[in-house]
Parts: sequence; structure tokens; C-alpha cells
Amino acid sequence: MNAVATARAAYDCIVIGGGHNGLACAAYLARAGRSVLVLEAADRLGGAALTREFAPGFRVSAGAHLLHQMPARLIEELALEKHGLRWAAQSLPTAALAPDGAALLLSGSGPESIEGPVDREDTEGYARFMALMQRFAAVMNPMLEAVPPRLGTERWADRLSLMRLGWRIRRLGRRDMRELLRIAGMNVYDLLKEHFRSPLLQGALGFDAVLGTNFGPRAPGTVMTLLYRLAAQHGAGARALALPAGGLGAVADALAGAARAAGAEIRLTAPVARVTVAADRACGVTLQSGESIAARAVVSSADPQTSFLGLVGSEHLDTAFVRRVHHLRTRGLAAKLHLALDGLPKFSGLPAAAHGARLLIAPSLDYVEHAYNHSKYGAHSAAPALEITMPTLSDPGLAPTGKHVLSAIVQYAPYELTGGWAGQHEAFAQQLIDQLERHAPGLRSLVRERELLTPPDMEREFRISGGHWHHVDLALDQFYAVRPVPGATQHRTPLPGFYLCGAGCHPGGGVMGIAGRNAARQIIAGEPAQ
Repeated sequence: MNAVATARAAYDCIVIGGGHNGLACAAYLARAGRSVLVLEAADRLGGAALTREFAPGFRVSAGAHLLHQMPARLIEELALEKHGLRWAAQSLPTAALAPDGAALLLSGSGPESIEGPVDREDTEGYARFMALMQRFAAVMNPMLEAVPPRLGTERWADRLSLMRLGWRIRRLGRRDMRELLRIAGMNVYDLLKEHFRSPLLQGALGFDAVLGTNFGPRAPGTVMTLLYRLAAQHGAGARALALPAGGLGAVADALAGAARAAGAEIRLTAPVARVTVAADRACGVTLQSGESIAARAVVSSADPQTSFLGLVGSEHLDTAFVRRVHHLRTRGLAAKLHLALDGLPKFSGLPAAAHGARLLIAPSLDYVEHAYNHSKYGAHSAAPALEITMPTLSDPGLAPTGKHVLSAIVQYAPYELTGGWAGQHEAFAQQLIDQLERHAPGLRSLVRERELLTPPDMEREFRISGGHWHHVDLALDQFYAVRPVPGATQHRTPLPGFYLCGAGCHPGGGVMGIAGRNAARQIIAGEPAQ
């Protein structure tokens, strides 16, 4: 940027998007003394992690519905509890539901934390398996919470980062190090078959390896996605699998409070049309209203395809780089079902006290694999795997007195459905309610209203290309030091002054805020304040 443009910059940084990562980035930038403007296209903050009314008097976390990956350190650094974040429930147990009415309850990682139809061998094996996985998660957690190294460089900072990762793995000891290297690229189906005999336990653990992905449990690399989830939960500590009071939107509200307290400005209903480029550098934005705003740096929390192909424009980028961005795998495969209920459904085989748990319908690995198979041919699953919460059991203010909300993530519902979603949307919603009815007889009679968000619906509502809640698939070739694509792996991009801070960056999706924090660190290091 030339000296004149720099002098006229209205802000040090403009953050595009008021989701959790954009707000976290803004808060850290403002705390470091930068003048910051956050521009959110919608009339409320939160992105896909917002709380909104979907039926009169019924509110729900519209996209993500559990907070299980935000680091405790980030919550403390930004003093989110001082800015209004409260907890309706923390450390939720998981209840795996079986077609025969049995239920398996997992409330921790020790042998005493597993209750239900499993034998002693699996009970003891579960404790050993989880102890090993948590050792691996502890090794991986620092990797998630730091900017990844750039590969193939001579910089000592990048070499040192890789050496630190190698040293953490080596400190596991020879036996555990070899086991980690053996299983890292495996599919979770084979790993869990090695360790357990109970199909219900296998299905519950395997579901966490494919939740939100474009994989079935037999896909190579799904052990890594399981470890990724466990590593993030390791950093969250006691707040893993938590329900914020007021839904996930309360997290965005607290992040916004932290950003404003540090001096950041936030504008709603301010959609950005383009990133302004002058002298081969990002120097501000132009809103859809036509207003232009100058800045020394621009950081986008939008998905990479929107950021590069929509906001910047391919004319400002290298052809090979544009091709890599264009070929990112960004098609969502998860849907979201919301039910407004006139009463509390009762799930078969589940104690009353456990109805507020995280409920899974994934009774075996083969069940989950068969659910995935349909999507290969452009069809939604005939018997989906589900993650279900009933947040009103711990946060009754989300519904009128005596009423309840059921929220379910549905695997698998492809973005590109053969024949299109318009003619199949209602039938799929009714199929899901029928499936829930089989596990909770009488549930259908309680349904007052329902909402089904397919990936195209999520694309429209949350402005995410492909409706993928991770923005970009979590896969070995789109992970860590190559996420989202080579050339844009450390939150910096090929366009000077333009940065990324969304879920398409390392470490990926989930309501973490880490991408926003790490992007802020990179901007602070590379862009001095005015």
C-alpha cells in the first residue's frame, strides 16, 4: 500500500463476518491496540452459531448446537463469562440408542463411566482405549492451537514448529509413538473393530469420527478426524460438550462484548460486495450499498471460495491458485432438524435423567456406513445417523413453559441431491420424524412445528459455499499445513493485506474461535498499527 493510501485508512483492520471466528479475531486485534471494524451481512451476529426463533416462542441454536471445542484458555483470555456467557450444562454425557430399546450411557473415560449393554471386556477395554486416545489428543492439542508451519521453506520458525511436533510425538514413548503412527491414516471402522465387540459402543465412537464430514467410517483418515475432535475437547476441558445458556448465540454475544470492550466497532446488515485492491494490495472493502471503507488490512471469516473467488476476484490471483481454490471440497453432507414440541418425548430404554444428554442414533459402524452409502449416488440416507439434543431440559427459557425443543444433526444429506431438494424436502423431514418416533413412541403427536435445514438451506441462510459447516472438508489433504490450500495456509494469502480467519483455515470447523485468534496473531505480527 502506498503512503497516501496508508494515511487515509479509516481502520487498521476490517473483519468480514460476525461469526465466532470473526468476532474472536476482532477481539484479539482490538486488545492489541488495532482499530477494528467488523462487518456482518445479517441483522444478527453468530453466523451458523446463532440462536434464533424457528417457531413462535421456540428458539434454537440454528447451526451448531453444542459447544465442545472452544479452548478454556480463549474463554479466560477474552473474559467471556464477564461478558455474559453462562452455562446451562457442561460435560454432557452421551447416550447411544439401539433399535431394541437399549441405551448405552457414556459419561467419561473410565470404566465406571460406561453403563449399558456391554460386557466386562469392553468396559475395561473402553477405559484403556480412551486413556490412549487422550494421550494422543494431548499431543495434538498444541498443534491445533498454533499457526501451522509452512512446508518446504528454509525458515527456522517453520522448522522449529515441525521439530516441536516431532518431539511431542517422540515423548509418547516408543510403543505409543508407533501406535499413533500406525493408526493415524487408518479408517475408524478397522480401529474400533480391533478394540471392541459391542456394535453399539463401536457406533457411538465411530460417529464422532464422521460427524460433519463427507466420510463413512470405512474411509481412510477417519481416525485422524476422531483424534482431531478429541484434541479440541482436550483444550476445552470441563466445558467440552456444553450448552451455553441461551443457546450458541450467547457465545457470539459474549465475543462481541469482548470485542466492543476492547474498542472494536461492529456493524450489522452491512454485506461486503468486494475487497478493494490497489497497487496489488488489499486496502479496504466496498459494501453492497456502494459505500467504500479503507483499511490497512482486511480479514475474511467467510469460506475460502467466497473469500477468494467472490470478494477478491480471480483477476487479482494467480491462475494456479484460483484452480486450487475452485477444486476445494466444500459440499455439505449434514442437515439440521428442529422440532417445536408440546411436551417432553420419552426415548425407550433411556432413564429420565439421561434425556438431557447428547443422544446418538448410530447403533453400529455398519449402520453408519450404510447411512453414508446413499450419498455416494446423490441420495439422502434412508436411515440417517443422528446427534440429538433437547436443550430445554437444561435451558427451559428456549421454549414456552412446559414445551420443548429437539435439535438433531442429520448424517447424511448431500448438497447435490438427485432430483433436487425442492421435491424431497418435506418427505425427508417426515422420514426423520418417523425415525425419531421409533425410538420415542408418541413423539410425532407432540410436534407442533418443524424446520429442516439441508446444506442448500445452510448455504442460503449462513452464506457458506456448499452449506458445509467446516467450510472445507476435514481430510488429510485439506488439513493442518495444507489447509485450505497451499499458498494460504498460515492465515496469510497471496494478496498482501488480505487474511483468512474462518473455519476453512487451520484448525477447521467447530465453534472454537482458534482460527480467529491465530489469524489475529499473524496480522499483529505482519501489520503494524497506524
